[in-house]
Amino acid sequence: MLLRIAIDGPAGAGKSTVARIVAERLGCVYIDTGAMYRALTLEALDKGIDLTDQIALVDALRQMNLTIEPGRGGNQIFIRGANVTARIREPLVSQNVSLVSSHKAVREAIVEMQQEMARHDNVVMDGRDIGTVVMPDADYKFFLSASVEVRAQRRQLELARKGYDVPLGELIEQIKERDHFDSTRENSPLKKAVDAIEIDTTNLTIDEVVDLILLYCRGRNSGV
Repeated sequence: MLLRIAIDGPAGAGKSTVARIVAERLGCVYIDTGAMYRALTLEALDKGIDLTDQIALVDALRQMNLTIEPGRGGNQIFIRGANVTARIREPLVSQNVSLVSSHKAVREAIVEMQQEMARHDNVVMDGRDIGTVVMPDADYKFFLSASVEVRAQRRQLELARKGYDVPLGELIEQIKERDHFDSTRENSPLKKAVDAIEIDTTNLTIDEVVDLILLYCRGRNSGV
């Protein structure tokens, strides 16, 4: 019987890092669904594709030969064999990924890919609609949250490590805008599944969040 864990939450709540570590601890495959939307956004920006044209975006998705491979520190993302793992985290991609991921046709195509991945392996999958759309019957569902200010600080540190100097106030506004866009979009909006466990990560370390999730899973199923 396959084990499937869904971890949702807004940008900067720590879900990708937490999901990767949980997957490592449980021997599961980690699937960063946000990376798939980011990869498509990068491809569209590189190719000059209209980000409001969902048909063109789906065509690009089908032609870009997107592959995800496990690696040290997380998934490695490839487009036509080229490693774009670092590039999909660039500020321009972050500023446009919500628009790309809001299109119904794009979400349907990528969700189908994600569900296919979950049919064959024990998975820990993170995103914004995993527990509500991609894996509504997941064995365990979690929703990570944190204050806007703390999420902006985390994003600022992440960007600084990559050589980008972005003012904190600018990041706070970007995150507020993205939260509003993601939670009010018509297709698969960001929201907590009714049966998900919410964890506020504002004052918690990554290890503390991971331990909480593992404790919950093992408490319900001693075989996990």
